[in-house]
Amino acid sequence: MRLLIAEDDPQLGDGLTVGLRQDGYAVDWVKDGVAADLALKSESYDLLVLDLGLPRLAGMEVLTRLRERGQALPVLILTAHDATGDKIAGLDGGADDYLVKPIGLAELAARVRALARRAAGRAAPLLRHGELVLDPAGRQVTLAGMPVELSARELSLLQLLLENVGRVMTRAQLEASVYGWRDEPDSNALEVHIHHLRRKLGADLIKTLRGIGYTVPKA
Repeated sequence: MRLLIAEDDPQLGDGLTVGLRQDGYAVDWVKDGVAADLALKSESYDLLVLDLGLPRLAGMEVLTRLRERGQALPVLILTAHDATGDKIAGLDGGADDYLVKPIGLAELAARVRALARRAAGRAAPLLRHGELVLDPAGRQVTLAGMPVELSARELSLLQLLLENVGRVMTRAQLEASVYGWRDEPDSNALEVHIHHLRRKLGADLIKTLRGIGYTVPKA
């Protein structure tokens, strides 16, 4: 899952970026509204963490432009603006959640997971496929009740595929969601991760559609 953080406070932005990357997310961080708007127009993201008090272009304008373009990715406003009117304006303006600083990273991560579940159209906290169970909150995977050790990248890739069971995901879609700006994957990195997942979870879990992409068929 790939996130964009739009936050001008260097200490907070760095802390959020490091913490969310440790939770397995691909994270890009911009420090002003113009950069945020440009990134949202040119890159593919699964969620936006947005400060309202951004320089160069206000956070509400970034949100307005995003929704006017028809982009439906979840938006979590994280701001020092705690007035009721600001909260109403943010939520009515297209945000999916509104948090007031300061906030603990654990709560922020939980909010991100909740928004991701809603965007994927599911309510259950666990992803299940036959005997395979993925717990996004605990970053754990079990197969037939036995724990399976996956790398952070393998887990992120598996989660994306399980959130789209029965749907073919192209290479570009998978790479856009799993890798951020600072990542420079080898040309065959995706195939290597898929190979490792098949070896650990079963050769028939992920199907390859040559020239198209990958899918986890419905159980």
